[in-house]
Amino acid sequence: MLRIAILVMVSLLVSGPAAAQQDIPVDVELVLAVDVSRSMSPRELEIQRRGYAEALRNETVIQAIKRGIHGRIALTYIEWAESSAQRVVQPWTIIENQADAERVAALLTARFDSGFRRTSISGAISYSVAQFDGNGFSGLRQVVDISGDGPNNSGEPVVPARDRALEKGVVINGLPLMTREGFGLQFSINNLDDYYRNCVIGGPASFVIPVRKWDEFPEAVRRKLVLELSQVPEPPSLDNEPVQKASFHDKPNEPQSDYDCLIGEKIWEQIRRRWFDETLP
Repeated sequence: MLRIAILVMVSLLVSGPAAAQQDIPVDVELVLAVDVSRSMSPRELEIQRRGYAEALRNETVIQAIKRGIHGRIALTYIEWAESSAQRVVQPWTIIENQADAERVAALLTARFDSGFRRTSISGAISYSVAQFDGNGFSGLRQVVDISGDGPNNSGEPVVPARDRALEKGVVINGLPLMTREGFGLQFSINNLDDYYRNCVIGGPASFVIPVRKWDEFPEAVRRKLVLELSQVPEPPSLDNEPVQKASFHDKPNEPQSDYDCLIGEKIWEQIRRRWFDETLP
């Protein structure tokens, strides 16, 4: 009896939940991290959701997914603002065909939620990277795609959060929104694309695609998705040579060593002091 009990215990250890739970292989694990800070107008919030939905439905995006080694990606869509404000709109899901894309697009446009206060790109990065842990997928690449209309002004500085993500092998791409709309202009900066290039993005073949007019947004998202999905590494050869990365022709410039990545925090502090002074009797 003792022998039978031991054999049963060994069988459970070998064939239990840990062994049965296998991560699903995908070409890319992609986090779409979208700014919904109150510097964004309700119109802009709706344009963002509809823009991502339209891009996901696009035939070129579907074809880019199908051309991957596995022919499928895992995707989650989150919205973020200040350091403690993030929400998951679309939990992790597989997209491998038009029907999958339509399902996600329908969810994104089913309702349009209001925004939160302030802008924490660092919080968005940290929250996004944490989403990869135990998500049930094993991707050839892990990518966080950050879109936003201003620099970091809440939570920790953005550079340490970015660097921790890069140390884990996560690639960060940027979609800076330079539309100059809404009531958050006082918190924004000129050349937001330079800020993203120097302070936010990183990793192999990372890139920035700026949006200067809202009618450009759906096409910018479509192009961004195609570029991200086209960067899947080639499979290893039979003689165990290193995996070769796909070439990429839209690399950003090298970051400037003297660029001030705390500019958003400094603007916030200046405005806060001005508000405080104006309210004094």
